[in-house]
Amino acid sequence: MSIATLRRTASAIDAKTPAHRDRAIDGLRALALLAVPMGHWLLGGFSLDGEGALHNASPLSSFGFFAPISWVLQMLGIFFLVGGYASVLSYRRTLEAGGSTSAWLHGRLTRLGRPVLGVTAVCAALIPALYALGVPEKTLHTGSTLVIQPLWFVGVYTVITALTPYCVRAARTLGAWAAAPLLGSVAVIDFLRYGPYADAVPSWLSLLNLLPGWMFAYQLGVCWGEKRIGRRGAWALLVGGAALFATLLLAFHYPESMVGVPGEARTNSHPPSLLVLALAAAQSGAAMLLRDRIGRLLLLRPALWAPVVVINLSAMTILCWHQTALLAAAIPGSFAGAIPGLTTSPDSLGWIAARIAWLPVLAALLVLIGRYTRGFEAPWKRSTHVRRALAGLLAAGFAVFALGLA
Repeated sequence: MSIATLRRTASAIDAKTPAHRDRAIDGLRALALLAVPMGHWLLGGFSLDGEGALHNASPLSSFGFFAPISWVLQMLGIFFLVGGYASVLSYRRTLEAGGSTSAWLHGRLTRLGRPVLGVTAVCAALIPALYALGVPEKTLHTGSTLVIQPLWFVGVYTVITALTPYCVRAARTLGAWAAAPLLGSVAVIDFLRYGPYADAVPSWLSLLNLLPGWMFAYQLGVCWGEKRIGRRGAWALLVGGAALFATLLLAFHYPESMVGVPGEARTNSHPPSLLVLALAAAQSGAAMLLRDRIGRLLLLRPALWAPVVVINLSAMTILCWHQTALLAAAIPGSFAGAIPGLTTSPDSLGWIAARIAWLPVLAALLVLIGRYTRGFEAPWKRSTHVRRALAGLLAAGFAVFALGLA
């Protein structure tokens, strides 16, 4: 495709965009979406055992200085912020048009569920075929955990989306302070599991951070959409979040990485610690302050706006299938032996350079896979009850295999 053709396509997309479209929100969502595969592809690797099987590994285990990269690539706070903002606007439009809360929720949750059901069902069907082709069982387990890894996010996001009406009520009653109890809840749980009474606290207590930890930024987004956070509040989030982030790192010795590191006892992300909320607060404040500039930039630059549109239209495809793109390169590569940046252990600077070189290949594989799987995001018009039930059984079987429950 020539540059002239790309420019015409970008101009056409720009011309078809409604004037009321909030380009800044779409731009922020696209940025957060791209950070997910970039983070997993850069901060996740493999090691190859003597039998040719792949095992999960991470460069963070060898290079502590790599941790700050996770501060940039961990943009789920922005994703939840934008999700809350967009949800409250969509919810308001539905009610103003005479629709019901249940109908709105059904539409939102269905759009989230279809792609997840699709990727898990397809992968479940592929496992026996790959095993028959000689792929080691350990590799299949490694690949399954990678595929299911991003899907926890969709599950949490689904639950939080279902709570949108309550988030709206809280925003209208408390304003921006509606997010404060969520921050306080995570702080209390962190004190219990990391403080002087940590030895007496059961390990499952950390799971109580799961909902309030990720709901914090979503509630901020709802408050933003309800116009309960202005520039002063945005500055407070940016400065306060950054100060809390620095304090937790320097004074309370929270792990530096925002993602899990193999072999480390503590993790910031599963479930989220107070450090994640501090980063989300700072990111949210920055996003609010930069919103107008981002919007103007995307309005004036059709070449930038066009990929934002494409990414947003393929949001769930990117989330659900980007790990499959990595496996599409690594599994065949494992039969060839040690391939730098792909099947070699991520324990050298050479691996980092090689993995960066692999990124365009992984992106191309994701585009190719997305070409055939993006249909899972659309309504399944031709699916019967039997086909849906079969897809559900395959998805459940894949979850059992990936989580090692059988």
